[in-house]
Amino acid sequence: MSEPGDRLEDYYYDLPEERIAQKGVEPRDHSRLMVVERGGGVREHARFYDLPRFLRAGDLLVFNETRVIPARLYGVKESGARVEALLVEEEAPERWWALVHPGRRLKVGARVSFGPLAARVEAVNEEGLRLLVFDGPVRGRLEEVGETPLPPYIREPVPPERYQTVFARREGSVAAPTAGLHFTPRLLRRLAEMGVEQASVVLHVGPGTFQPVRGSIETHRMHAERYQVPGRTAARVNRALAEGRRVVAVGTTVVRTLESAFVPGEGVRPGAGTTRLFIRPPYEFSVVGGLVTNFHLPGSTLLMLVAAFAGYRTTMAAYREALAGEYRFFSLGDAMLII
Repeated sequence: MSEPGDRLEDYYYDLPEERIAQKGVEPRDHSRLMVVERGGGVREHARFYDLPRFLRAGDLLVFNETRVIPARLYGVKESGARVEALLVEEEAPERWWALVHPGRRLKVGARVSFGPLAARVEAVNEEGLRLLVFDGPVRGRLEEVGETPLPPYIREPVPPERYQTVFARREGSVAAPTAGLHFTPRLLRRLAEMGVEQASVVLHVGPGTFQPVRGSIETHRMHAERYQVPGRTAARVNRALAEGRRVVAVGTTVVRTLESAFVPGEGVRPGAGTTRLFIRPPYEFSVVGGLVTNFHLPGSTLLMLVAAFAGYRTTMAAYREALAGEYRFFSLGDAMLII
């Protein structure tokens, strides 16, 4: 007999559509904050600007400083048919892997015009991504021809900068690391002044963040995502672990990066890598001791990661309390701190 959290249906819950946040709270740090104890329960309901009350001097906050690019392009095939492309990964300045819709009829050799940019389909990989070879470098033209790829459940206009964290530095994501959207420069200064150490990694978020689990949990395969752990970040994380201090990940992308870069007996290894790490119960965490996160989609791999960290029963009870308490869900919604 399976344990709770083993089946995909264990992660479904009923969410009224009006609870899906369509815009972010202003100021950013005025969103609500649910504080949850791992393996315990909800400790307190607060506001995000109260975060310093729940952290302590010596904690290490780790952020994902990726920046969302205007990766959604609208184009036309030679036949006149319309095409939508989501640029996922840059292989070279003029060569990009893309998720294309509709994709089945876009064969190798087909040409597409995206306004002033033209591309040819050179290959199709096992995940169904098309390799688009453009007539010239793409990045310098994205602001002109591309759009910020908001999640499909956000139906109202959102200013592009509101879908970026205040510490976004490294361009390459198709979705924001949304747990970081709650931070403001003032809050970051307050945390630093009280002795909370800060560090950054980079994981460029791919389209897997939009894709539901298909089939079963056991057979699901995560989309590959590239990450970078700077040497100074690895040193700070490893020092915190050696000294028994908490490493608090800001978002599930940071969790996956740090846990992927961890080597037993060595610690977190600096450098670049690619991860398909799928964290779900049961999972033994090697690095992360605290987590800032949002409220995630039913049946999503993100919700499963939270359940692995907080405990399945604790997580689902917290979600029931969030629903009863009218929290706002998903990318532009409220936050949860698990410690």
